[in-house]
Amino acid sequence: MSVSPFLRPLLTPLISCSVAGGSSEVTWEKLSQVAAKGAEYDSRERQPHPKCLEGTRVVLLNHIHELLDNQEKSRLVWLHGTAGVGKSAVAFTVAERMTGLKMRGQVANETRLAGSFFFSRKHTARCTTGYFFATLAYQLASNFPSVKEDVNRVILENPALLDPDTS
Repeated sequence: MSVSPFLRPLLTPLISCSVAGGSSEVTWEKLSQVAAKGAEYDSRERQPHPKCLEGTRVVLLNHIHELLDNQEKSRLVWLHGTAGVGKSAVAFTVAERMTGLKMRGQVANETRLAGSFFFSRKHTARCTTGYFFATLAYQLASNFPSVKEDVNRVILENPALLDPDTS
């Protein structure tokens, strides 16, 4: 199995898991049911999508893009700030760009966006971290078919990962 160099640090602990009994189709179905709907950056539920207007936040966006494009450093970016400062607009703009970029040397359908999770006070599954990891695992396996088997394996090994109260 070929794993993207961008994802290798995230998956290293997952790849060493052993397979437990069960069906990957059943596991995948359970994961798809637990994943928070509407958390994706381009979800219809979140329209109109907040987006940086042309020519705004250029320095911040360039800095984030440089970090994400650098293969020598970690590519996890954590946006933080008070309510209303534009975190969602910046995150949407970056996610949109990363979706448009392809992985170097990878299968044509694999984009550079592994997944996204937009929290929401109004939605039960998106107002806490309970569904965060299951949702990102689902998106990761959907966006990168080469890791779907590993995600299934990890869930078969530890089904409690699908429980929003324990994950």
